[in-house]
Amino acid sequence: MNFKGLAENNTNIETPNDISVAEKPLKPESSRPNRVDINVLKSKLQETESKEFKKNVYILSTLILGLGILGIYLSL
Repeated sequence: MNFKGLAENNTNIETPNDISVAEKPLKPESSRPNRVDINVLKSKLQETESKEFKKNVYILSTLILGLGILGIYLSL
């Protein structure tokens, strides 16, 4: 009979000698996003606001003109 104890189960686990390689991240690039220029964002915002303003002025002037024409037609 063979009795195997814990002393006979020897497993040799070797650790790597170069620890600095193991500490490096998998991706060599930094994970931070690129910076955004605030002036580019301001110009885009100003562009969209000017388009909305023109549209609102057009709608408002059309409504005022329509009310004026309706007022003149009803007063005759």
